[in-house]
Amino acid sequence: MMRTARYVFGIAVFAVALAAWAWAQDTMRIRGTIERADGNTLLVKSRDGAELKVALANNALIVAIVKASLADIKQGSFVGVTGMPQADGSQRAIEVHIFPEAMRGTGEGQYPWDLRPGSTMTNANVEQTVTGVDGQTLSVKYKDGEKKLIVPPDATIVTYTPGDKSELKPGTKIFIAAAKKLPDGTLEAPRVNYGRDGLTPPM
Repeated sequence: MMRTARYVFGIAVFAVALAAWAWAQDTMRIRGTIERADGNTLLVKSRDGAELKVALANNALIVAIVKASLADIKQGSFVGVTGMPQADGSQRAIEVHIFPEAMRGTGEGQYPWDLRPGSTMTNANVEQTVTGVDGQTLSVKYKDGEKKLIVPPDATIVTYTPGDKSELKPGTKIFIAAAKKLPDGTLEAPRVNYGRDGLTPPM
């Protein structure tokens, strides 16, 4: 039963991820805290202080973000790493997301990211992991190239697990990658990532 549930979750993650990437040009990212939840509508206070009305799309995917560790990053893992460029061409990780297998290939590549000024996102396959004095070094490859990523001890490491709408309650921290603005000003979300057990999604 658990295996079936995870399989269904995986298929749903993949389908919603593809949909989100397809309409990304007409969307905005939301980072914030739920202030009120009323059925499929969330009132969210964004990190810049704005109050946003977010409507969950039909069959919206609800995904919990949970803590993981360096030990969970293996050769062959597909990861997303938010990092800061270093002088030697490497990236120093701020956070690492270990994607479920169903999300392999989603957003593959390296591109600017808006977590911090100058930050990037690298979604890639881990080719090699090496432990060094500065932390774990990941050699990763993606469709357009490869990169060396340094994961220091203070980097946040998370993974994804099936969530439940009942956990979308006041005080919960959320991240929405692609919310589409509707004519009435409401933002529609096909997927909501939230931090479980008080975690703030690091994206």
